[in-house]
Amino acid sequence: MNTVNSLQQNRLKHAKVAYTLRNVNLDVAENLLVDKGYSPRPGDMVLARVEMIGQHGGVELRNGRRSTLYAGDEIVVCYGNRYAPDQFEAEVPKDLGPCHLVAAGGMAGVVLSSYSAMKEPTAITPIGLLADASGNVMNIGDWAIPHIDYVGARPLTIAVLGTTMNSGKTTSLTNFIRGLVSSGKRVGAAKITGTGAGKDVWLMSDAGAFPTYDFTDAGYVSTYKVTHDKVEEIFSILTGHLAHAGVDIIVLEIADGIFQSETAALLSSPIFKSSVDHILFASRDSAGAVGGVELVMRQGHDVIAVSGVLTNSPLAASEAAKFTGLPVIHTRMLCDPDTCVALLHDTHKLDQVMAV
Repeated sequence: MNTVNSLQQNRLKHAKVAYTLRNVNLDVAENLLVDKGYSPRPGDMVLARVEMIGQHGGVELRNGRRSTLYAGDEIVVCYGNRYAPDQFEAEVPKDLGPCHLVAAGGMAGVVLSSYSAMKEPTAITPIGLLADASGNVMNIGDWAIPHIDYVGARPLTIAVLGTTMNSGKTTSLTNFIRGLVSSGKRVGAAKITGTGAGKDVWLMSDAGAFPTYDFTDAGYVSTYKVTHDKVEEIFSILTGHLAHAGVDIIVLEIADGIFQSETAALLSSPIFKSSVDHILFASRDSAGAVGGVELVMRQGHDVIAVSGVLTNSPLAASEAAKFTGLPVIHTRMLCDPDTCVALLHDTHKLDQVMAV
């Protein structure tokens, strides 16, 4: 039998509650499950104490503000798996023993490997899992938005993906949103895969997209190690809500790189292929752009342009244009409405626009 203790709501009001729980009604939390032998699931909510500040010196709150952490702070986060080649690889622990804060958006896990430039992960000690009045452990999946059987013309849909983490996907995506909005289009946006954090969603909103969603809205703290059919379900749920909102164009971000398991699964998914009209590809360098574009096109997708970090180098951009045969558009130019309209509707005009 699980050991359950009563939870005072006042305790939660003083705790720092992370972004990953932004859709959760915390009034439901009346108990703490404190059985150290319990095996948590991805998305289970845990009240934890910060023991030692490491790589993550802050946690992103539900309202988007980044709150500085101090040893002794109590935080409410979710257990989850993380895939971040430039940060941490982490997994959900087997029990409620000491673990790590593995993402600033609010994810607890055990670090398996890390990028060489990372500090030691911030150490936390779970106090207990949030549970309802009946002692049932609370999971963010309980607050997932429902699937919508959308009927009607599907909005034009563009996905932004790239070679790796930090290849310039989010910058390309948000600038592209800005350009489309400036051209008079109503744009909805979503992040389909990745690790729960609000930054990218807030940036989409800042660029003018409405509505905006990410996979946490579908009930997942991250998409690493989520089954391929569940990733397709996330895709269908979020795009269904965007289409139902009556937007003209849907812009999607697919996290990490094209070799990451969930991204690779989406690229080969019939649902993704039939729903996404164009791909905007981001890369750090020209070789990555050439290889990545070739791989994505081989899957049957229409790549319309290359952007990302490589556009900061005129030589790298020139190489990518030469060997992909595609327009290479600086991330700043994606804010220009004429560039966006030409990219989607008149590639001959695009050459004229980019030459100005």
